[in-house]
Amino acid sequence: MGSPGSGKSTFARRLSQITGIPVVSLDALYWKPGWKPSDATEFETRVAEAVRLPRWIIDGDYIWWAGDIRRSVADAVIWFDLPTRSCMAGLMSRIATSYGRVRPEMAEGCPERINVEFLRYVWTYRREQRPKLLQYLEGLRADQFLICFTDRAEAHRYLASFGRREGAEGVH
Repeated sequence: MGSPGSGKSTFARRLSQITGIPVVSLDALYWKPGWKPSDATEFETRVAEAVRLPRWIIDGDYIWWAGDIRRSVADAVIWFDLPTRSCMAGLMSRIATSYGRVRPEMAEGCPERINVEFLRYVWTYRREQRPKLLQYLEGLRADQFLICFTDRAEAHRYLASFGRREGAEGVH
């Protein structure tokens, strides 16, 4: 979870490669071709189906609709709490490298684009969305893990050490 541009999708793909656990992209479940949003009921149904899989890594926030479904069954939440400048840089890099193409974690028919409203969302994420996410995280159960990264280097180190542990012990 965390701001767009923070590295959630890249991290989820790499974690999936290490563990063999499939990634479920909330963006792919939410968006329809042509950047048409799903309605709340449709989206929640898709998320509910996804969490019935035996194992999963879910990539995305969307706490306002499907957050409770995921929180009720997740064993861990990985939160990318990066500074705005890091997220904006990540978003600009993503646009530059993927513009006009559909990214792997995005719904078909939704190519990368420049969207001023979305840029504003990322720019104001820490001020406007982060407090909502903090409130959401307060609802985690005692048996759920919260892993928080405040920069990309922490996430890279985590994956490197996780990969070494998995390689030595096997995936459990």
